[in-house]
Amino acid sequence: MSGLDELDRPGDPQTPAAPRRGAGDPVKALMHRHRDLCERAVDPLEIAAGLEAHGVTDRTAARFRHRDVFSLAEEMYARVPRGDDPPPPPAPTALPRRRPDRTLLTLLPGALCAAALTGLRFTDGRPRLLVAVAGVLAVTLVLRQVLAKGPLGPRRGTRPGRRRTAVWTGWLLAHAALGEGLLSAAVAGGPDGPPTGAPDGPWPFAAVPLLTLTLACAPAAWCAHLLTAGARRRLDASRGLEEFSASVQPLLLGVFTLFLGALGALTALCAAALDEPPPYAPVLTLGALLFLARLLTAHGFPHVPAVVLAVTGTATALAPATVLAGRLPGCGALAVPVDTLVTAWGPASVPALLCAAAALSLLVHAVRALSRASAHARTAHRC
Repeated sequence: MSGLDELDRPGDPQTPAAPRRGAGDPVKALMHRHRDLCERAVDPLEIAAGLEAHGVTDRTAARFRHRDVFSLAEEMYARVPRGDDPPPPPAPTALPRRRPDRTLLTLLPGALCAAALTGLRFTDGRPRLLVAVAGVLAVTLVLRQVLAKGPLGPRRGTRPGRRRTAVWTGWLLAHAALGEGLLSAAVAGGPDGPPTGAPDGPWPFAAVPLLTLTLACAPAAWCAHLLTAGARRRLDASRGLEEFSASVQPLLLGVFTLFLGALGALTALCAAALDEPPPYAPVLTLGALLFLARLLTAHGFPHVPAVVLAVTGTATALAPATVLAGRLPGCGALAVPVDTLVTAWGPASVPALLCAAAALSLLVHAVRALSRASAHARTAHRC
């Protein structure tokens, strides 16, 4: 933090702090700078998370003769005026509880999607169109609620970037259902007509990715809850920011791996139920990308996921567009990269490569951002 060198000289981080008073009291100056944080904090952990969010590290705390930010936060919390009653001892961080109504809400997108797909298989013509429109509206409305509340919902005070994240999430889900069919038809010289909802139509519809990803809302919410609860337990047990970060990173990677395992199992089950080959590569890469984007948004980091999803969504839209543009006179070179990938590895390779690169970049960012104590503050989540 700026101006810390003028507040105090570096001290021994192992020396416990003694109460200091007077005009030259650096802790008092720090408390004045973060007065709102100190006054509204319900325990020292909340002050520690707030200080860490403002760039205060364990090295900074040593300049105030404290071994770490947690010890500095305890002194700041103890020195906040609260009448004549002595300050209560620090309480363990409250763990979020799963609400049954929101648990059921995460199951609705998959259930509605399955009902819509069943209707598409047993209807034709105008009734099929009506079933498709009703299914899209129902799944969209329920997904909007799932992404607004509970473990996958944004924390209070999140910037408007979360809305762009939701929009691009919907676009990528739509592309998972229709994009691969459009790309295949474009490479083959089509499409010869609009999508009909049939796997063997002129614009094939991929039902397995859409059904798998909507069903994956439930394990995604459970994994997000598991990360929140585990991180808060580690926040209670840690005595330094570096110790907390080192303990949370394996938890994050474990939760991410657990979600990928659940997503792979759902892909196999949905493929078997619909009697189609399991598209592991596009589903796992897109599922990983969307899961990491929701984790970051839910913990107050919506900007990077919004940018990454926007870039990925734009790239997936440009893939068939370059193939169609390559039919124009003198523009054949535009279609060469996509044609080469589709010929070598199939149409699923294009969205799989794009989503894999985007998911890897978000994973690197998530390991750094979600290892901060401020990402797991008491008021950050609503389950």
